[in-house]
Amino acid sequence: MHGIIVAAGTPLAPLACARKPVMSHVFTPSASASVPVAGKAGATFPVHRIYCVGRNYVEHAKEMGFTGREPPFFFMKPADAVLPVAEGETGRMPYPSLTKSLHHEVELVVAIGTGGRDIKAAEAMKHVWGYAVGLDMTRRDLQGEAKKLGRPWDIGKGFDHSAPIGPIRRAAECKVDADTRITLEVNGTVRQQSTIGKLIWNLGEIIEHLSAAWELQPGDLIFTGTPEGVAAVSRGDVLKAEVAGVGSLQFTLV
Repeated sequence: MHGIIVAAGTPLAPLACARKPVMSHVFTPSASASVPVAGKAGATFPVHRIYCVGRNYVEHAKEMGFTGREPPFFFMKPADAVLPVAEGETGRMPYPSLTKSLHHEVELVVAIGTGGRDIKAAEAMKHVWGYAVGLDMTRRDLQGEAKKLGRPWDIGKGFDHSAPIGPIRRAAECKVDADTRITLEVNGTVRQQSTIGKLIWNLGEIIEHLSAAWELQPGDLIFTGTPEGVAAVSRGDVLKAEVAGVGSLQFTLV
């Protein structure tokens, strides 16, 4: 019998191991969604998730048929629903398919920089990276139809380009308080105006409730609610939104 003679003290060579397969995507993934940062050329804020607060201004709740301080509720939009528009520029939003009643909803957007779970309202502002002005565009007819049938709102709220947003400004550069004004004009006529102090659930309370249901992550955006005056818009309309001390946003429906 033939064998291999190994000198005493000579280490044995390791047995050959099967190589682990190299993992790769089956196609090139799309670039992740992001929003420009105000005052910092080339810097962007990567978007993780978009949370929206429903009926968070008293008068808007009334115009939607509700009264009282109901517990806050939330819905979501896909991260890539953002439609970033640079400060001072006029963006273009494609009028979405399937709807004959596209509504505007101007909102203060909170950008989360430090994540967490079960965040207390008193500590919430430590988790805020910055603010922006945004719109929760809504296919109102499709949303209403879904409500009647007891179905999810996704088709009414989470469509492509449904979250136009201006640049995000660092919280330290903003003054956001009860007197901060929020406005929306359509073709030069004011449609919505209010102050942040009229939120039913304030920013700290929103973050507290959200973080009890989801673990917030850096890159999360929170659309905090819209004032009264929501209404339909048409192709060719120019929408201009502003949150005082935060920024502005303008785009045309095409």
